[in-house]
Amino acid sequence: MKDNFSTQSADYAKFRPVYPQELIDYLITLTQSHENCWDCGTGNGQLAVKLADTFQVVYATDISEKQLANAVQKANIKYSKQTAEQTNFPDQHFDLITVAQAAHWFDHERFNQEVNRVLKPGGVIALIGYGLVQVEGSVGEIIKEFYWNVTHPYWDPERDHIEAAYQTIPFPYNEIEDVPSFEMKKEMMLDDLVGYISTWSAVQHFIKQNGHSPVDKLHQDLKGVWNGKLIDVDFPIFTRVGKSRKQTCS
Repeated sequence: MKDNFSTQSADYAKFRPVYPQELIDYLITLTQSHENCWDCGTGNGQLAVKLADTFQVVYATDISEKQLANAVQKANIKYSKQTAEQTNFPDQHFDLITVAQAAHWFDHERFNQEVNRVLKPGGVIALIGYGLVQVEGSVGEIIKEFYWNVTHPYWDPERDHIEAAYQTIPFPYNEIEDVPSFEMKKEMMLDDLVGYISTWSAVQHFIKQNGHSPVDKLHQDLKGVWNGKLIDVDFPIFTRVGKSRKQTCS
């Protein structure tokens, strides 16, 4: 699993969008009990903190110490630095496993082996992701041009899984086909939107290779078309949700 987010961990916590409560509520309806949840690749804990309102204990893991240092704290969230593919959790421990905007970085064969070990029979696993930010009008066109023509060569190959809405990721579970669609929208000012884009891993790769940030020019281009007000920004969510193939005891 790659760590592409330690460098900008504080900005990640500040600018990344918040997952909708409707998504959490849906996942809760699928679980048989609400004892233990594992939020894998938790980042700053933005999903874990919402899951903690329902589950007795949320175990939130990440490989980035800096991300964990910026995580939202709550009494029943247990943060730890662990890989997705090998943990110290007991067998058949979790009612729900969530992975938000991180599954594309994993060694999928080894991760699925670990999920099969620690997920309870009948337990639920949910992979959650979101694609390129959508904005109407000239602002959106400038962002698309920046994504495809400026940063695209700097994305890691794993980004292809995002483009494919995770359909290319192995998912050896009893997949739920009729998962509802969810919206993740946010009103943002120019500096907030630019701050979010600056957290892209491709932007960090660009800086390392070229010695300057491409976001500076993007900021100026957006200033030329921004109306000075809050603007609606859409983060298009996709999910893959399934249940363990292990049989529950009758």
